[in-house]
Amino acid sequence: MLLDEVDHVAIAVRDLDAAVSWYTETFGAEVSHRERIESDGVEEALIAVADSYVQLLTPTRPDSTVAKFLETKGEGIHHVGYRVKDCATALEAAVASGARAIDSHPRPGSRGTTVAFLHPKTAFGTLIELVQE
Repeated sequence: MLLDEVDHVAIAVRDLDAAVSWYTETFGAEVSHRERIESDGVEEALIAVADSYVQLLTPTRPDSTVAKFLETKGEGIHHVGYRVKDCATALEAAVASGARAIDSHPRPGSRGTTVAFLHPKTAFGTLIELVQE
């Protein structure tokens, strides 16, 4: 088994501060990490839930994939991130099994992780992020 556990569920939102406030007021949640990822054109706020996260994402530029997602689908679940021991090995195995990679090679992710994405068209409609800590 290449997937160790769920790392995060990413939710695309238009207003990151409003979403953080809602999670704080509704569930008493606290942001454990917040970061702007220039390469992806997003800002994230991570809310820890046990050993996983709810990742709230908002676009920082109109050409980001999250901006396009919000434009076509509205707010909601954007992708699921799974923890793996070795991102390159998991990516290679997924592609060998017929998955379509968005990233041809693992790349830097938020909070010092290494990540790679798999296209939703070959994953039953779900954008999948492989996350190596």
